[in-house]
Amino acid sequence: METIAPSRNWLRAEVLIVLGLSLGQSAVYSLLSLVQALAAGPLSGQSTSLNSSLRENAWLDLLYQLLSISFTLVPVALAVLLLTLTAGSLHQALVDLGADLARPLRDLWQGLLITAGIGLPGLAIYYLGRLLGATVEVIPAALDTHWWTLPILVLHAVKNAVLEEVVVVGYLFQRLERLGWSPRRIIVVSAMLRGAYHTYQGVGPGLANLVMGLVFGEWYRRTRRTMPLVIAHTLLDVFAFVGYALLQDVIAT
Repeated sequence: METIAPSRNWLRAEVLIVLGLSLGQSAVYSLLSLVQALAAGPLSGQSTSLNSSLRENAWLDLLYQLLSISFTLVPVALAVLLLTLTAGSLHQALVDLGADLARPLRDLWQGLLITAGIGLPGLAIYYLGRLLGATVEVIPAALDTHWWTLPILVLHAVKNAVLEEVVVVGYLFQRLERLGWSPRRIIVVSAMLRGAYHTYQGVGPGLANLVMGLVFGEWYRRTRRTMPLVIAHTLLDVFAFVGYALLQDVIAT
């Protein structure tokens, strides 16, 4: 497969389209949600729910959850496809993303290390934000309890990790590099985007995710690997989603 060298105008349009179909769109709606929440009153008295039930019927809810996860990952497939056109092959595109399976054990232990380094500070910032009234109460798992609830929460965690790390780190970094952006500028813009699409949770989580974005962006700059970031992000969300759901079940009993 021959490689393609897109023009600068093509790359600008491509990045805008990919982000407009995915996390750029989320950032716009998230910022609007924050403005509405601030206008409604103190953030400390408000809440937002993640991973809510989509239908009352259990089987329909399962179907819609799976469809939601699948369609959310379509922009990832688009980003990888576009990277494949310039890399020459799918394998090379995955290697450039650092999303191949060449070093699974090393990616795993690095992902665990990142999880520990990001998770505890993130929780501290969230609770500090709650104390300062700058963060809404986040309910990580609002799904009704079914036999498939925990597996679906894990799939949502994987979906979030793949979408964010592939698009906002790997894809965006490579495309902005081709446009001549400096690594520092790319990292800052990527982190600001990450922070922006989390502002529906309040100012605190937005800032926490901005910091997380700076760390993840620098990681990719140094290692060119997104797989440890996907692993770390997945684990962070699994702990939040599944841990909350299990805790709620314990409290209920």
